[in-house]
Amino acid sequence: MDRKHKQKNFHAGSMKRTRMLFPAHGIGAALALAALILGALYPAFGQSNSDGRNWVSTWLASPADAGAQAKRIQNQTLREIVHTTVGGHQLRIRISNQFGQRPLRIGKVHVAVRSQGAAIVPATDRAVTFSGQASLSVPVGAIVLSDPVPFSPPPHTDLAISIFFPEDTLERTFHPTALQDSYLSGPGDSTAADTIQDATVIQTWPFLVGVDVAADTGTSIIAAFGDSITDGTQSTPNTNRRWPDILAQRIAAHDPNDRLGVVNAGIAGNGLLFEGGGAGPAGLERFDRDVLSQPGVRSVIVLIGINDIGAPGPFRPIAEKITAADLIAGYKQLIERAHEKGIKVFGATLTPILGSSPYGTPENDKVREAANQWIRTSKQFDGVVDFDRAVRDPSNPTQLKDIYGSLDHLHPSDPGYKAMGEAIQLSSFP
Repeated sequence: MDRKHKQKNFHAGSMKRTRMLFPAHGIGAALALAALILGALYPAFGQSNSDGRNWVSTWLASPADAGAQAKRIQNQTLREIVHTTVGGHQLRIRISNQFGQRPLRIGKVHVAVRSQGAAIVPATDRAVTFSGQASLSVPVGAIVLSDPVPFSPPPHTDLAISIFFPEDTLERTFHPTALQDSYLSGPGDSTAADTIQDATVIQTWPFLVGVDVAADTGTSIIAAFGDSITDGTQSTPNTNRRWPDILAQRIAAHDPNDRLGVVNAGIAGNGLLFEGGGAGPAGLERFDRDVLSQPGVRSVIVLIGINDIGAPGPFRPIAEKITAADLIAGYKQLIERAHEKGIKVFGATLTPILGSSPYGTPENDKVREAANQWIRTSKQFDGVVDFDRAVRDPSNPTQLKDIYGSLDHLHPSDPGYKAMGEAIQLSSFP
């Protein structure tokens, strides 16, 4: 929630959507181009492979544009650490050059189970190919899907995905708030190395946007869609304590058959109606990319809007006031688009903001309260997750309870994220 945004030209009364919301180029063109390269795209409910298993997403990172902050990688290997949610019998990965300015050259890719730090379990190491080739060039704006890898990733396990970049590469497409250490090597191809010595530690996920597994029939995914509070800002790095992680852990404890997973489609700083400033496209624009096109998604929990309400300056000009009606119009758009795909939508109430700066003004809080009232009572969503009630101070409901808030009085602490993850009724997701 610390990045600048531009407001979408979207009005509650007219329900007007501009060309920016449904661009002729960008996401749609990237997916079409990827389809030509790889032969096919994956549908929302998973794609059956030859033995009847379905492809589902086990890990997801929503990409944003690094802009002027983009770093360079040259003749180096990036070992990215990700955490699975469901297991499977094969694996494939997705790489994006959505915000690149030239084709992305990749020399080699490997996947393995991570042991600790930058070390892998050597016996699990597998080479990854794309259309039968070890190397590839990803066109500007495109997303590419790897060939199936003969690899059975366990659920709730760290994977190490190692990507070698032989050329000077500008790291434009990335997920900025990983809250997970990944490792950048010195010169050379280290994709098959047991460990990476003297690696530079980073806490972003460059280029890697997804991991899918071929899971047993009936396996499905819940997508958590939102901003920094879904992304886990202020949670402890390298511990998987975001509220979607807590939900996934609870499901695993109650689902020994490993048939339901959770993926995180949050981006810190993102708004429902706003884009820009390195926080990715606005929620209304990226919903198709990050939820509707993800394999195996059957439900989505929507927690977004605080950045739209937020104080003038960082996210919108002072003259532009976002109302609850504006947010409600946006929520209705998400609901309708998800229902077209047969995906259930659960609305999450916006958590308290008073005490935070610059968000926490009485005027902004009235907008938040009005939006929450509609989420709770409109019956437009398939269900409601009352995060506001789970973390607010009973004696002062406009603020986070002390134990649940972090120093900025806006983002939850680890106990706060735990309370949010535990507020979700598992019976809502059969």
